[in-house]
Amino acid sequence: MFISNAFAQTAETVAQTGAAASPEWMQVLFQFALIFFVLYFLLIRPQQKKFKEHEKALNSIVKGSEVVISGLMGKVTAVEDDKIKVEIAKGVEITAVKAYVSQVISSKE
Repeated sequence: MFISNAFAQTAETVAQTGAAASPEWMQVLFQFALIFFVLYFLLIRPQQKKFKEHEKALNSIVKGSEVVISGLMGKVTAVEDDKIKVEIAKGVEITAVKAYVSQVISSKE
C-alpha cells in the first residue's frame, strides 16, 4: 500500500514539473573525480616526487661517495652501470646493486 502511494507521488511530481529528477550520475561522476584528485595529491604525487629524488641521488653516486645499503654504511670504491663496490670496513669490499642504495650521505660532486 505504501509503495504504490510513493510511486504515485513521484509520478505526480514529474507530471507537475515536466522533467525527470536531476541526473544523479553527475553527482556520482563529481564524487569520483573529487576522490581521484584527493588521492592524486595525497598519495600519487608525493610518491612520484620521492622516486625522482631517489633517482637523482642514485645518479649522483661517484667514487668516494658515502652510501647506506640495507643498513650497511660505506664508501664507494667503484661505480659500474647498475652495480657499485662499497668498502664497509678496512679491506672488506662488497658489490651491491645501485638500486638498493637507500641513502647517499655525501657525494664527491
